[in-house]
Amino acid sequence: MKKLTSVFCLLLILTFSGIAQDKKINVLVFSKTVGYRHNSISSGLKMLSDLAQERKWVLTATENADLFTPDFLKTFDVVVFLNPTMDVLNEQQQKDFETFMNTGKGFVGIHAAADCEYDWAWYGQLNGAFFKTHPACQAGTVIFENTDHPSMAPFKGMTTYRTIDEWYTFKVNPRAKVHVLARLDETSLDEATMKEDKWKMGDHPLIWYQEMGKTRSYYTVFGHTPEAFQDPKVKEHIGCAIDWVAKRN
Repeated sequence: MKKLTSVFCLLLILTFSGIAQDKKINVLVFSKTVGYRHNSISSGLKMLSDLAQERKWVLTATENADLFTPDFLKTFDVVVFLNPTMDVLNEQQQKDFETFMNTGKGFVGIHAAADCEYDWAWYGQLNGAFFKTHPACQAGTVIFENTDHPSMAPFKGMTTYRTIDEWYTFKVNPRAKVHVLARLDETSLDEATMKEDKWKMGDHPLIWYQEMGKTRSYYTVFGHTPEAFQDPKVKEHIGCAIDWVAKRN
């Protein structure tokens, strides 16, 4: 059974009964944009609603930053930042979100979560890195460094995966502070892109996780195009990441 209720404040609450699992979780998806707006957001929301039905989540999606209050946030186990951009929370909302996360909640940053809140150092630590630039969206090869992590279940036994996305470069390489699961094979991009240098990192992490006290945090670069969220492997990857930060696996 699926119940859908939408309200004027752009709060979308999706409640599902799916396949039984040990622990039901409440997941908040935040996709407010002040800068560039990805046209893949609606596709990402559809993917997450399908995952909620399959994985027994209660999913709430909003772009209303005014909801970031202690009373509202306390009901959630996981917060997913789905392609938000630039300065999406004011100072009080930032403080309330930081306090909430530090109680041991889970965070998943998807793609443009790295293009968000550049002046908020704590958020940069939570997400793991800030976006710097990117080459043109194109096919690239992802090199897996660890497929034993629960979030990498759909890629188990694989060493690489070739797909189309926007391959972010980050202001600072996060490797020293996070556990990297996958990186970009920079030589796999097209000839014209290879002639450019500004996007190259050499060591180019794309997917990682970390634990900050009791808080679990995860970042994945996938999600620039609507088709990315329609990829069954990417869908399962994000679903497993959310379950992992929620301490379900």
